[in-house]
Amino acid sequence: MSEDERAKRTDRALDRLAKWRTILAGWQLGTRAKGDPESDAVRDHREATLLLRAEVSALTELLVRSGVVSLSDYLDELTVQADQLNNRLGERFPGVTVTDDGIVVEVVKVYPWMKDWKP
Repeated sequence: MSEDERAKRTDRALDRLAKWRTILAGWQLGTRAKGDPESDAVRDHREATLLLRAEVSALTELLVRSGVVSLSDYLDELTVQADQLNNRLGERFPGVTVTDDGIVVEVVKVYPWMKDWKP
């Protein structure tokens, strides 16, 4: 298969994957027409997230399969990165703590930054 054929095949696969953006946005916001600014923004973000997930998964698989990175090293580093991001989010949103069982919200601490959120 030529590089051009491969690129076209990949474009079709990514285009199919990106179509999930509409379902995911509807799940989050309810049915909205194209052109609704909030829904358009969520659809765009969902598409970017889906494509990024596929790209990172592909790169990770290639690195592990080729032996550049061991699966153990990858999992160890992924754990470190997830914990660091979790800690940064906890600092950004004081009063919110995530646990293995769910999310703990201390209302007194979250009220100052959450009071103007939409219901």
